[in-house]
Amino acid sequence: MSEAEQVPASASEAASAVILDALNATDSNGTEALNATAKFVATPEGTALAYGSLVFMALLPIFFGALRSVTCSKSKELGENEYDSGFRNSADMPETITSRDAARFPIIASCTLFGLYLFFKVFSQEYINLLLSVYFFVLGVLALSHTMSPLMSRIFPVSLPNKQYQLLFTQGSGESKEEIVNYEFDTKNLVCLLISSVVGVWYLLKKHWIANNLFGLAFALNGVELLHLNNVSTGCILLGGLFVYDVFWVFGTNVMVTVAKSFEAPIKLVFPQDLLEKGLEANNFAMLGLGDIVIPGIFIALLLRFDVSLKKNSRTYFYSSFLAYIFGLGLTIFVMHTFKHAQPALLYLVPACVGFPVVVALFKGELTEMFRYEESPPEEAGTKEDSSASDKKDQ
Repeated sequence: MSEAEQVPASASEAASAVILDALNATDSNGTEALNATAKFVATPEGTALAYGSLVFMALLPIFFGALRSVTCSKSKELGENEYDSGFRNSADMPETITSRDAARFPIIASCTLFGLYLFFKVFSQEYINLLLSVYFFVLGVLALSHTMSPLMSRIFPVSLPNKQYQLLFTQGSGESKEEIVNYEFDTKNLVCLLISSVVGVWYLLKKHWIANNLFGLAFALNGVELLHLNNVSTGCILLGGLFVYDVFWVFGTNVMVTVAKSFEAPIKLVFPQDLLEKGLEANNFAMLGLGDIVIPGIFIALLLRFDVSLKKNSRTYFYSSFLAYIFGLGLTIFVMHTFKHAQPALLYLVPACVGFPVVVALFKGELTEMFRYEESPPEEAGTKEDSSASDKKDQ
């Protein structure tokens, strides 16, 4: 959902252990002010700048995350050690979402959301947010570092030595020894980690909206890049389930609103509507939850990989779904301002992002081929590769 609300500049941007559920929860605050001061009436110019910036920022992780997901999927074929874009560790490999995962997710998300609601009713919000703040600091630094890695590989001076490092933790000894952590990195990764840590400290100390957006964009891009739907049917199940989830918890109860107001985290993109009046110290924000970026984004990324699999040198389904996302998000903002009420953005994004590509596939006669497209999980892909290599060796 998208929303516009006034929040104090010193509001703490903390964290949540359940990221995707929290992403959806952040979207339901509506237009209610969180402090006791009078509501700020945004100028048309300020409103246009804020929502235009939010739409632009939302498109960045979807577009670049989808492109990186294509490159990421090649790691299944090349192997972890041969892939030259930071995917040398199993934690950086794509996570495949199956139809079973997609069907269960709205139920799990609903239980988690209601659990958080009860949790915040019983325990002190201040201490919970302090704990989550540290958690999201670590996650944000790692996510931003991973996001910056490909860029750093291009701009890192050739004259500087790029040393290799390995962080290895094992358990047991001899034949029973097993790896707990095996993380390989180099000097470039350390530079990215240092820069990300500076942003993280800035975020912790100042809670500035720019630092919030840097972490939010990193989370969204990593989500689109590393969360892979295994086929279009799974994508439809996931988006359909979250469509119902979003509408029910926003319009049917006050649970999501309460949870969204109880914790504050860099799981939303914000842009001040009073930027023209107050500059960087502005504090009346328009917001867009990361769930409204990541959920449609992983479906759009799947369609891009389907385009690549067709080997027709075209990106028809990617561009149609990308334009559908712009249309759906624009419609969300329009309806929100028309009825002066927070809207579940997935109510508009899901039909657009699914409907547009399906219509295109029907028109091109490729609907059956689109729904037959299947991606294998990384483990299966690695097994197939090993079997193929073994067969060639035997021959």
